[in-house]
Amino acid sequence: MARLAVYGDKIQPFLMTTLHHFYDLLQTETSSTVFLSMVRLVLAGILGGLIGLEREMKHRPAGVRTNMFICFGAAMFTILSDQLQAGYPSGDHTRIAAQIIPGIGFIGAGSILRAHGELVLGLTTAATLFVVASIGMAVGGGQYLTAIFATAVILFALFFLGGTLRRMNLKLEINTYEVTGKTADEVIAEVNRILEITHSSMKNKQVAATKDHVRLQFDLARPHKQQEEIFRGLKQSAVLETAVLVGPVEPE
Repeated sequence: MARLAVYGDKIQPFLMTTLHHFYDLLQTETSSTVFLSMVRLVLAGILGGLIGLEREMKHRPAGVRTNMFICFGAAMFTILSDQLQAGYPSGDHTRIAAQIIPGIGFIGAGSILRAHGELVLGLTTAATLFVVASIGMAVGGGQYLTAIFATAVILFALFFLGGTLRRMNLKLEINTYEVTGKTADEVIAEVNRILEITHSSMKNKQVAATKDHVRLQFDLARPHKQQEEIFRGLKQSAVLETAVLVGPVEPE
């Protein structure tokens, strides 16, 4: 028992010293650049997540996690680029951050390559990823107001600008239609006749023959008012048996 008491007298001061040292270290770190870096990373994740939430709501390939990770990563690389340079005064502290741009370009190219037949999709997604990375770099560099303002502008454009362009009949819509008729040649000729009114043409044309009729499915990229005009023409055609709007092919 006496030996345990001696050990206890030695262990207790050691634990107290260790805890005190850990507390001092934690205070030093939280009052230094480590705590500031953590704040920047959290802010970058939040701003990227807000933009990703809008993309997720519209069911785009790059959603909350993708945009959050890109913004977080860009901020992280910017912070590291600045902090690691402290050990090498003669080095270029912007070198790591400079590599973010070609890296994001590679990711954006991957989203643009996602195509629906002849129609190339994903341009807005790629542009969004590019700008999200710049927001992360701004946060990593301490430009908080700039990053928050840029996020607000991007959200405004994503939420409201597309609808405004659609109402002004400036934004292209891509819809898929399906029509039926007696023969393939007859159906294709009739659809081309109707599309000629708006100088349009079919994309991703697919023909399938059944026992009763021929089905033609195609994509059409035109503004909203012209889409409505063409659909009315398809439904009113005496040659076509049926005309159905299958649904939109979301370009962005």
